[in-house]
Amino acid sequence: MLEQVMQLVREVAAREVMPRFLHVGKSRKEDGTLFTEADLACQQALQRSLPEILPHPVLGEEMDREEQDALWSANAGGLWVVDPIDGTTNFVNGLPYFAISVGLMVDGKSELGVIYNPVSDEMFYARRGLGAWMNGRRLPLKTIHNCIGDAIASVEVKYLRSGKLAARLGSLAPCGSQRNMGSSTLDWCFLAAGRYDLYLHGGQRLWDYAAGAVILEEAGGRIASLNSDDYWSDVVWKRSVIAAITPELFGQWHRWVRANQ
Repeated sequence: MLEQVMQLVREVAAREVMPRFLHVGKSRKEDGTLFTEADLACQQALQRSLPEILPHPVLGEEMDREEQDALWSANAGGLWVVDPIDGTTNFVNGLPYFAISVGLMVDGKSELGVIYNPVSDEMFYARRGLGAWMNGRRLPLKTIHNCIGDAIASVEVKYLRSGKLAARLGSLAPCGSQRNMGSSTLDWCFLAAGRYDLYLHGGQRLWDYAAGAVILEEAGGRIASLNSDDYWSDVVWKRSVIAAITPELFGQWHRWVRANQ
């Protein structure tokens, strides 16, 4: 099944997404976020084909909220969750940091994740209990050192509710440096690969973490939220993230974030 999902995502990217890269207009949804013809075409293609691989409904970012709520409530036994293009702002501005994301969720928890950057041709994937991989290589891709002072953190402060935490991240953060590249799904993958060491996000949507969280966990990473140490029990539609690629780094990062909330 995992191989089938990967092949589908690769085909949809080649057919619906990349021909429109740098050649597509943008619109705004009611919440102010961007979407494009490529987002819609990609989501529709995945909606048609994913249930043929495993017969579960598909919840996509480009659906209206009422439909998303109904799908989530009625399909605890299995639900595909799709972000057709994560990083749409990057996509429409020609920045090569965006991805197609497909997660399979059962009983509120991710069981399978596939995330593909069609520009770099990097396919990140995992199935719970079977490890995490990128183009056939086991994640993480390198040896991780557990000195938080040298760590690279991916940090999105936009959705942090605590002004104190945001201010201290700017002046007192314990890590070596911080990045924000504009695609939550790829942030999870870069963390799982060891390209980042730490992660903090103030509030992600379901499709932002449905695939990435299981990829990180299967790579050996650890996760919590700003509200709960049980990540999977937190709010579904806007879930914050505290994460790291090793348990040791997670312990140090988690303690610092908790102390500065």
